[in-house]
Amino acid sequence: MRYISTRGNMLPKSFSEIMLSGLASDGGLAMPETYPKISNSELETWRKLNYADLAFKVLSKFADDSPVADLRGIIDRTYTPEIFHSEEITPLKTLEPGLHILGLSNGPTLAFKDIAMQFLGNLFEYVLAKTGEELNILGATSGDTGPSAEYAMRGKSGIRVFMLSPKGKMTRFQTAQMFSLQDPNIFNIAIRGVFDDCQDIVKTVSNDSQFKKKYHIGTVNSINWARIAAQIVYYFKGYFAATHSNNQQVSFSVPSGNFGNVCAGHVAFMMGLPIKKLILATNENDVLNEFFSTGCYRPRTAEETQHTSSPSMDISKASNFERFIFDLAGRNAEKVRELWQEVDNGRAFDISSTPLWQKIRRSHVISGTSNHVARMETIRKMHKKYGVLVDTHTADGLKVGLEHREKDVPLICLETALPAKFSESIVEAVGSEPSRPAGYDNLESLPQRYVVMNADTTAIKTFISEHI
Repeated sequence: MRYISTRGNMLPKSFSEIMLSGLASDGGLAMPETYPKISNSELETWRKLNYADLAFKVLSKFADDSPVADLRGIIDRTYTPEIFHSEEITPLKTLEPGLHILGLSNGPTLAFKDIAMQFLGNLFEYVLAKTGEELNILGATSGDTGPSAEYAMRGKSGIRVFMLSPKGKMTRFQTAQMFSLQDPNIFNIAIRGVFDDCQDIVKTVSNDSQFKKKYHIGTVNSINWARIAAQIVYYFKGYFAATHSNNQQVSFSVPSGNFGNVCAGHVAFMMGLPIKKLILATNENDVLNEFFSTGCYRPRTAEETQHTSSPSMDISKASNFERFIFDLAGRNAEKVRELWQEVDNGRAFDISSTPLWQKIRRSHVISGTSNHVARMETIRKMHKKYGVLVDTHTADGLKVGLEHREKDVPLICLETALPAKFSESIVEAVGSEPSRPAGYDNLESLPQRYVVMNADTTAIKTFISEHI
């Protein structure tokens, strides 16, 4: 398996080469040259596998440049009941026949991003041990990526994490998860701005090849292909749990801000998983829903980006969307460069009058949007009708998923996080505090360690160089 760039100006590379680099050298995103196709007979044998065995089958299709035993060992160390508090790793909860929630939030930080990040932490440590090199991870978070990355990388040999987050834009729980870590290899930087300011800094630094090489800069955001690859697994696992036969189709409802989670589902679809629809749910920052409704992709400015009660989706420039457009445009890198030249210059692009738009309209991705009132109502409804408490992001996914639910097509809503991370909203919705897993009782009262900085790439570079 070799990897190319969405913008067409990178020589094909191996999985190990693109895993540590984040953005491609031409500013694009790494993509497999071709997607592995899963036959019906292969799909049937996968149906019987536990999570670790399934993860090995999927990930070995994409990471085929490492010894089989080594990859197997990394996966076996990652997907354990001790880490994910469940034998199934991603248990399926059935609300009623044909309506399910896929539990993805049983890891150390109570968010779905642990599924991929725990794998990345072990993978990075393995690769660095072989090469003797160090890695300085620069990341951006709107609330869940940061804690997941830091808990996965804390104490890892040869790794430092510099995590940017928008100051005051996350919940107290999310903030405390990150800032309370005292590990010397973890550096939290609260940026005066919004998530997109943080993400833009990560991309700018990643595009500075000289700085990147000198300071061994890597990324853990979903621009890193290894993140996407690890998330593909639970689409297969969820499908098998919700069906009895590979002749059935299912639809997945996916809360999304950066298009990473949906992108993993798109890849599963391209591999041959019988997905009817991927239902993308946005919050008030509905850039992606606007695109799938109109054909116009119009990233918002920091001033236009709203702070909502589903803060991990407060994103107005979806990085992984470029991967989807690359595929739907027939892998036409020239077209992607043309469109993202507009995006990189702070402008919108409109493809509503093109054949590409007609192809997207007929594709497997549809969308809808939610807001605070609908979010609270959905949390109340799920709690009253099914006795299930969901977080605000999962509520957005359920609200939009139910609007697009089709008769006789099972609907699987992807859980984003546990309600404990968003207690203020849960109290507003149902009038009581959500329960917390053991060990999280006094999280917000722990001492916090972080610095506050402006959204200034040069200043961030200086901070990194001074702390290596």
